[in-house]
Amino acid sequence: MKNALIFLKKEWTEQLRSGRLLTLGLVFALVGIMSPAIAKMTPWLLEMMAEEMASTGLLVGDVTVTVLDSWTQFFKNVPIALIAFVLMQSAIFTGEYQSGTLIPVLARGVRRSEVLIAKAAMPVILWTLGYWVSFAITYGYNAWFWTDPGAPELMAAVLCWWGFGLWTVAVLVLASVMASTGTGVLLGVGGAVVASFLSGLVPKLSDWVPTALMAGDPLARGTMETPVGAIAVAAVTGAVCLAVSVPLFDKKHI
Repeated sequence: MKNALIFLKKEWTEQLRSGRLLTLGLVFALVGIMSPAIAKMTPWLLEMMAEEMASTGLLVGDVTVTVLDSWTQFFKNVPIALIAFVLMQSAIFTGEYQSGTLIPVLARGVRRSEVLIAKAAMPVILWTLGYWVSFAITYGYNAWFWTDPGAPELMAAVLCWWGFGLWTVAVLVLASVMASTGTGVLLGVGGAVVASFLSGLVPKLSDWVPTALMAGDPLARGTMETPVGAIAVAAVTGAVCLAVSVPLFDKKHI
């Protein structure tokens, strides 16, 4: 584990030097700021457009914005942050394959499993830090702008979305072990998400697919029950992805 921690520190330094850490921080911070900002600006924007819309026969009445509208916007914006996150982390393995920088590390006696642990831990840490920082910013602005208590089941919705991000990271790790290019990794992650989404269109499977965890708005409002089945499936399939990655990485030609 000592070598894994050393390699994890090296990964953190690489994220910092490459600018990915700063970029991710800005993306997640922007999502946190945008959510209450867009909700707060909606009445003003509609008022600005009222005359133009009236000329087409559409009348805009008084619009009341609540903290729920801000949280709705938050759950609409988080997918943008996740997409940016996957794009920036898609080369965590493939970049090493192409540059050959893993060869001297393994030649020093560092086990492949230790490398894999460090490589997998880094996106987990980055997603967790970025996501909860984004949430904290939105939560802080919401508490400043609105005095109502907010979404009744907010934490269930927020935790489900965080869990979906962790499931995506597990798929990302497996795709990174198997693919040789960043494009291949993106296709693997995108394919898994699309497959989950399409499976969710089947009524009997809708509450069991990992993408059900993305239903942040209805979960937060309490109009949808917590998808316990989807949480279980995401946890099991995510664990399987990581477990399968170990022997595959051991056999990977570097």
